[in-house]
Amino acid sequence: MPLLGTVFARNLFVKDLGQVRREYGFLLAGYVVMPNHVHLLISEPKKATPSTVVQMLKQRVSKKMRKNRRPVPRGQLRIPFPRFLDELPQFWQARFYDFNVYSHKKKNEKLEYMHANPVIRGLVKHPKDWPWSSFSFHAKGEPGLVEIDAVNM
Repeated sequence: MPLLGTVFARNLFVKDLGQVRREYGFLLAGYVVMPNHVHLLISEPKKATPSTVVQMLKQRVSKKMRKNRRPVPRGQLRIPFPRFLDELPQFWQARFYDFNVYSHKKKNEKLEYMHANPVIRGLVKHPKDWPWSSFSFHAKGEPGLVEIDAVNM
């Protein structure tokens, strides 16, 4: 389901990704936030495991998204979210797919796949047009919404 289908939701995810990154001390080599899933290319964290990092990120985002669905005092702005959000038993799938990247070639292959996702899904014509990814850093060295680490293998 497109639970990250709004600009607000994707920005919220990216903000929390940056906070979790700082707290757990992992390198962020790449990411793409799609409306219905995310791609992360991270190092082993200094604190905890990749599973813990993903768990914390998922918990923070889902809690904030659900909190935003509560009634808001009159006159305050509320960001629209899918009506079915309150009815979902869980926000995220229970499991995530992980893959060990062991070479420079494999890292580039994964980054190209991730960055092409918005184009393949018809969201944009070129990866540079999707701001919720690390494409601008890898293509032009430009900062994006989250700081990216230049990871050489």
